[in-house]
Amino acid sequence: MNEINPHVSDALFDVSGQVCLIAGAGGGLGRAIAKALDKRGAQLILLDIDAAALDRLHLDVPGARIEVADIKNEAAISNVVSSIVEQNGRLDGAVNAAGELPIASADTLDEAVFRQCIDVNLTGAFLFSRCAAKAMQVHGGRIVHIASVSSFVANAGYAAYASSKAALAQLVRVLAREWAPANILVNAIGPALTETLLTKDYLSDPTFRKNAISMIPMGRLGEPEDLIGTTLLLLAQGGAFITGQTIYVDGGRTLV
Repeated sequence: MNEINPHVSDALFDVSGQVCLIAGAGGGLGRAIAKALDKRGAQLILLDIDAAALDRLHLDVPGARIEVADIKNEAAISNVVSSIVEQNGRLDGAVNAAGELPIASADTLDEAVFRQCIDVNLTGAFLFSRCAAKAMQVHGGRIVHIASVSSFVANAGYAAYASSKAALAQLVRVLAREWAPANILVNAIGPALTETLLTKDYLSDPTFRKNAISMIPMGRLGEPEDLIGTTLLLLAQGGAFITGQTIYVDGGRTLV
């Protein structure tokens, strides 16, 4: 039997030197991904609408560049991307971890909340993708969105969120089809309910928490670090022939 040499790095998952933009970097999922990519030598540009969250993250990733911008503002995102190309010559990867999670019954859900969720989770994802793709036309690149198991399963109270994430999964397929000739690969990762600040208030309810865990065959909630391996795959050489997919990292949630 061949022995594995622990000192040999695997080029299939190598992201060192890649120029990567992460939107929603100040949130729990974006933070974990940013720290993982930084540890592996990627050149990071961290973007979020929350300046304070970026400042906190910057303490852990001091070599990264931070940008405060709203993912729904195409002009702002375009300016950030243009400055990245001017400074680095290219954009290799773009990860979108920005998102909203309103949970409310359909008959009480405020219309403005529904529209805001769609605007961030879907329209923002579209605008972010389009800006990134323009910078990847010459050299190709990878675009990765954080979707959700809610693009596949139906939960009561998730009318806004599930609609936005289901549409995002289909958007990923369409963009992948359009941009494949330029070697711009577009994929999504669909986590199960994950322990972050975004879900903290909901999960503080013991009944909600127990029910959420009961729906996951592996018997636990997701952790932000669960997404690192799949993100590396989709950004690195190992994912060179994967596009248009939503890969569920969910402890079996989509099997229920």
